[in-house]
Amino acid sequence: MTSREHSPRPPYAAPVAARVTLAGADWLASASRFPRSVHALWAESPGSSVVLPCGTAFDVIGTPALFGRRVLDRLWAAGPGSGPVAAQRGRLLLFAAPGTAQRLPALLSWEEWGGRDRRVPPLLCHGTGDTVAVPPLFPADETEPVPPAARWLVAPETRDPWLPGPDVLLWACVRAARAAV
Repeated sequence: MTSREHSPRPPYAAPVAARVTLAGADWLASASRFPRSVHALWAESPGSSVVLPCGTAFDVIGTPALFGRRVLDRLWAAGPGSGPVAAQRGRLLLFAAPGTAQRLPALLSWEEWGGRDRRVPPLLCHGTGDTVAVPPLFPADETEPVPPAARWLVAPETRDPWLPGPDVLLWACVRAARAAV
């Protein structure tokens, strides 16, 4: 079953943090100008976080954790599912199609869900020129804090994962905001 097919239990609902596959690691490393260096770092220390540039392989939309969970619920319950998703220090990082970081804020504003209307909390949109720290490839061991500071909820599994665009995330954000009222 692919991440776009509906399942009774979305992958982020699993009690264990997700693991990045080798193909998923290839996709993440492809965002770097030096993918072999990223692979070498992970080969030496798979528990390391890596800072990767946005804008070519992916954009990242950062949401407060609670709102992000509501968005994920909408994406999996009545939508196409999500791309990779990470949890990091009280925020969810939704990996999206390149260009989404630039377009989504304008769409939210046009729909009158951005700006002074706080039903959609401020989103951190990382696109061309920005970088993000991605969680380690594998879940933390028992020496890490519970839950770990950074982990994959939906890990990259393929070299070409489906990534939601601005229209899909707009739809999910608006529905999550309406449901919270």
